[in-house]
Amino acid sequence: MIKQHFSNSMKNNEPSTFSLEKARLGVLGGSGLYSIDSIEEVKEIHLDTPYGKPSDALRIGKLGKMEVVFLARHGRNHTIQPTDIPYQANIWALRSLGVRWILSPSAVGSLQEQIRPLDMVIPDQFIDRTHQRPLTFFSEGVVAHVTMADPFCPILSKVLAEEAEKIIPEGRQIHRGGTYLAMEGPAFSTRAESELYRSWGCSVIGMTNHTEARLAREAEIAYASLSMATDYDCWNQNHENVTVEMVIENLKANAFIGKKIVAATALKIDQLRPRSAAHSALKSGLLTNKDIVPDLTREKIDIFTSPYWGLFSKS
Repeated sequence: MIKQHFSNSMKNNEPSTFSLEKARLGVLGGSGLYSIDSIEEVKEIHLDTPYGKPSDALRIGKLGKMEVVFLARHGRNHTIQPTDIPYQANIWALRSLGVRWILSPSAVGSLQEQIRPLDMVIPDQFIDRTHQRPLTFFSEGVVAHVTMADPFCPILSKVLAEEAEKIIPEGRQIHRGGTYLAMEGPAFSTRAESELYRSWGCSVIGMTNHTEARLAREAEIAYASLSMATDYDCWNQNHENVTVEMVIENLKANAFIGKKIVAATALKIDQLRPRSAAHSALKSGLLTNKDIVPDLTREKIDIFTSPYWGLFSKS
């Protein structure tokens, strides 16, 4: 087990000379997916970040030749509810370890008849209904605006979908595209809420991906979601209302296949090393003059801004 303070982590990372040839893949495991057994040569790193401690130790290993950093967003024993996930610390920690692509296998409820429980969706849009989440690294004297028109990386999502379609069992389906409704949680929706989201054309409902995707974009990390349906939320009265028991049973089935899809996608990413628009998201997004940004703020965001502002050092 290795422990690192955030300043040491920053010294080991050189964003200004970064190459995708050396980049790592991050995997944010959701409900039911707390590890990936096929990762080899695993070592655990406990990081302190400017935003606190991540959800758990970061497990670094290999899927084939691809270096992977796995993090259980709820903790490996599922002790952190969606609102309380340290989103900023998680994304900062992954970027500090050289992650430039993130796969997010996550449990969701289906909002459409054609997306059946145990189907999987590769969403391409969000609607945000959360209200207690940190949505940016850029505050406390600095402002940045990044584009979120296409919040999931289209290139990474395509690779994920192609690999998923090769693996998913007969009778289950991969749905390419769709809108992910992000709710605060931790309770499931009321029937009225569920019907409202359906009327908006939403495909699935979950509690975590939106916050991660926004912060990942600011961190210049490509992000894609493998949204694994466990239930029909509560709108479909031809099916029983969502229960914890139902969710857990389907979580286990989804996690088994989800791990295989992530492993296959990792091998493909290692071959392609795909460049994403997300990898330069801050290039035209930084609005504040660097010379007036407070030192404490500048130090916290240096890992993201150094390619454009140069490495920060206190005068």
